[in-house]
Amino acid sequence: MKGILFLCGMVLMVVSCTNKTFTTSEELWGYLRDPKNEYLQTKTVNGVHFSMVYKPTDLLVEQELGKTTSLLKMDSLRNKYEKYLYFNLSMSKNNQELLNHLARDKQQFGAMVNELAFNMEQRVHLYTPQKDTIPMTDYIYPRMYGATGATTMLLVYPKTEKLINSEFITLSVEDLGFYTGEVKFKFPTKIISNEPKLKLAHLAK
Repeated sequence: MKGILFLCGMVLMVVSCTNKTFTTSEELWGYLRDPKNEYLQTKTVNGVHFSMVYKPTDLLVEQELGKTTSLLKMDSLRNKYEKYLYFNLSMSKNNQELLNHLARDKQQFGAMVNELAFNMEQRVHLYTPQKDTIPMTDYIYPRMYGATGATTMLLVYPKTEKLINSEFITLSVEDLGFYTGEVKFKFPTKIISNEPKLKLAHLAK
């Protein structure tokens, strides 16, 4: 009887750690945005709303995959993207892009454009509990010219063994001139090991 109970417990543990799989990116985003799943964190400091969400590999694969490509291409893209970690950082004030609040001051506006476009690797930091800093590989900041309600960018970091073997990681955003101080986001690394996936095979021929 004890053996059966032990076996059942092991099965439950395996099932609970299995990566969830979704049919559409909309379903996957719904899962990511649920706070209890720990992929999304939000903070509001001095009127500035920050949102940081871990973006699983398959969302980037689907974005590049298109609808008429091969399974070989799909596997190639997964191998390409799974070497890195991706985080969407979103910042807004009064439901507007940060630049909107500096439009009347050309000097401040120009300085902020320069920061967002060229210097965010110096402003956002990723580190382990041992304070080992992981250098940013790249980031993408698309200028939206006020068309959206937030300043959003994609942050890219190498998926290092040191990082994955940590219990958690911390991302910090320095004050960008809105008197927020340093804003920190702490993510458990289990969300990376067990990141959800997409059923991408139905997109390929």
